[in-house]
Amino acid sequence: MKVIVGFGRACALAVVTLLVPAVWAGAVVVAYLWRDSPWSWFAPALWAVAGTLLLVRPVCRMVRALVARWTGTVIPPGYREPAPVIQLSTGYWWNGHSYARTRERALEEQRWRTRLGDPALRRDLSFVFVAPFAAGVVAAVPPVALGLAVLGGWWLLGVPVALAAAPFAWRVGAPVAVRFLRPSPAMRLAGRVEELTAQRADTTVAQAAEIRRIERDLHDGAQARLVALGLSLATAEKLMATDPDRAAAVLREARAGAATSLSELRELVRGISPPVLNERGLIDAVRAFAMDSPLETTVETDLRLRLDPPIESALYFGVAELLTNAVKHARASRARIAIGRDGTHLVVEVSDDGRGGATVPAEGGLAGLRRRLAAFDGTLELTSPDGGPTRARMAVPCESS
Repeated sequence: MKVIVGFGRACALAVVTLLVPAVWAGAVVVAYLWRDSPWSWFAPALWAVAGTLLLVRPVCRMVRALVARWTGTVIPPGYREPAPVIQLSTGYWWNGHSYARTRERALEEQRWRTRLGDPALRRDLSFVFVAPFAAGVVAAVPPVALGLAVLGGWWLLGVPVALAAAPFAWRVGAPVAVRFLRPSPAMRLAGRVEELTAQRADTTVAQAAEIRRIERDLHDGAQARLVALGLSLATAEKLMATDPDRAAAVLREARAGAATSLSELRELVRGISPPVLNERGLIDAVRAFAMDSPLETTVETDLRLRLDPPIESALYFGVAELLTNAVKHARASRARIAIGRDGTHLVVEVSDDGRGGATVPAEGGLAGLRRRLAAFDGTLELTSPDGGPTRARMAVPCESS
């Protein structure tokens, strides 16, 4: 069985790594056939260059996929993402470098400009030049040996070589891919800078939206009630001398309005920074929120810890967002919250028995939660098949955990 599996893997690796050399060989053949033409070398050379540029990234992606599937070694691609395009008031689309009549044309130009200017292109080109000799030739030994046995009649030589090399020939692909396809330190640093820049922009937008929400809540709620309270007190002051009973009724209404305003202000403060979170920490705050949830919620943890306030706030509001979604969208009846450690990460898992089918759209509460966690190098993983259950896993680096 190992021989059969190894033979298939060797064939797949040989085909993928020798795709680009096959293009070069085709260009040489065309140049030989057109040797009497004035374009005998220019056209084949252009074909070889274009074919290499078109195949280099797909070949590298296929090699990464094969290595990840066969050995479990995940090699990050480290490619730059193209910048978004913007539609102007004139109707044209601007991609940061040129104008285009359609969004598709602007995106295509932006993709190619990003790809050709990406430092990863030099890394991928190095791989497709080295891989055919470092991995492709070795991986081709079993199929070539078997071909010699079947087509050339060299059974005594070809079959033993194919059987002996098949379990091992494909294994050279993993170290070669890791050596040449992993992002360089400069690429990782550039990617990190871009990620932090995007997170800073997201944080600025989120802060502005939160400030507008607070202003709206104050204007529509407590501020309006306080204005009404002032008018009621002024009315009561005028009625004290002429109609004391009516003045007393107005004062009672004013007292009720003051109590309502105080309750609204407390709710607003709780939405900004819950007192229990500041006073007792994440664990007790989550327990308190679970007790107030309409779901039958259990909290499982054996940790006793205090984190930095921004991290505690992000995780607390993440739990609140997930439980709220379970009530509003999943129609769940029970939920479970588990808080624990995973190496150097603090992990919070929230699961419910709802109908599932949850996703993380580009905009919305879950997308905002993912951006909020990313500011601390945290992650959000969501598993929600149709029919449920839904399981969300939040993880943030935390040495003290």
